[in-house]
Amino acid sequence: MQHDDRIFESIVIGAGQAGLAASFHLRRRGIDHVVLDADDAPGGAWQHRWDSLSMHDVHGVADLPDSTAPTTDDPHARANVVVPAYFADYERRHDLPVVRPVRVDRVEPDPEPGSDLLVVHAGDRTWRTRTLVNATGTWTRPFVPHYPGQESFAGRQLHTVDFPGPEHFTGQRVLVVGGGASAVQFLGELAPVTDTLWVTRRPPVWRTGDFDPGAGLAAVTLVEERVRAGLPPASVVSVTGLMLRPQEQRAAELGAYERHPMFERIEPHGVRWADGHFEPVDVILWATGFRPAVTHLAPLDLTSEHGGIQLLPVRGNVQGATTAARDRRVQLVGYGPSASTIGASRAGRQAALAVQRCLDSTPAERPADARPA
Repeated sequence: MQHDDRIFESIVIGAGQAGLAASFHLRRRGIDHVVLDADDAPGGAWQHRWDSLSMHDVHGVADLPDSTAPTTDDPHARANVVVPAYFADYERRHDLPVVRPVRVDRVEPDPEPGSDLLVVHAGDRTWRTRTLVNATGTWTRPFVPHYPGQESFAGRQLHTVDFPGPEHFTGQRVLVVGGGASAVQFLGELAPVTDTLWVTRRPPVWRTGDFDPGAGLAAVTLVEERVRAGLPPASVVSVTGLMLRPQEQRAAELGAYERHPMFERIEPHGVRWADGHFEPVDVILWATGFRPAVTHLAPLDLTSEHGGIQLLPVRGNVQGATTAARDRRVQLVGYGPSASTIGASRAGRQAALAVQRCLDSTPAERPADARPA
């Protein structure tokens, strides 16, 4: 096993929007740290998004600290090229200490008696650190619900992470499952080139007004309330509602957004509802979201009895919260209310501030829930 004898003041896991923002602010504060990233190249989850996702289609890329997010006049410029190039340039310009590829397996308390360090394991390599900033996002944990007969389906099943672009489905009937923004976007791309069917567990809620700062704050507050209570975080779009953009109007005219309730079971050549109604489909596209990629933190026992990682309020307000309630050495960015590009950048600053406060406290001053090994 390769053991780094150096003790870092902080380690950031993940070099997406949240991880880079956190690293920038840690460096600005003079905090000795390293960023461990699982990918072979810069770009976070953006480099893995489907080729047909253009910069015209994305719902926004927030500025990284002391930087301006890329814009382009080319409506066909691929997001999985433009954004990773932006991240790569940002890493170089700010000389951020990113090490890749490093896929972290687990983080655990240092077993040495009297130590209050954390040990980060990645294969046969280990690092020790006083604090941790987790910025692993959700992309690596796609969620697919299970329905009876799912294994018998003779067609193709794929999740958002596997979407290859609409041209791959020409002449096939595609069932899109999910009530979020991705489902709406997929239908917008697919309906003009093939037959589609849309099902959701609950009727979709369409937003009628503009998404102004007040509406945004109200939506994020609802997500934050779940995190404050230690519940699993919900997506921001689940409380903001859906809307159709100009590029999705053609699909709307074709009836793509006529939603159907969830089917009861899957059969080899389609899906069947409880009333016996059957619809033949060739492809099931599960636009059913993601779960936080935090399984590597399991040894730290951060999860509350409600199933989520509770974050501590900041000066009595949970907005901007990043600190794990059960271990204040650990910060989570890109989790819950900060799981958006804007929220992730802001959370990076808050996490660096919390890391500084933890480092500045003496062992005697550290709260009991920091729980040294």
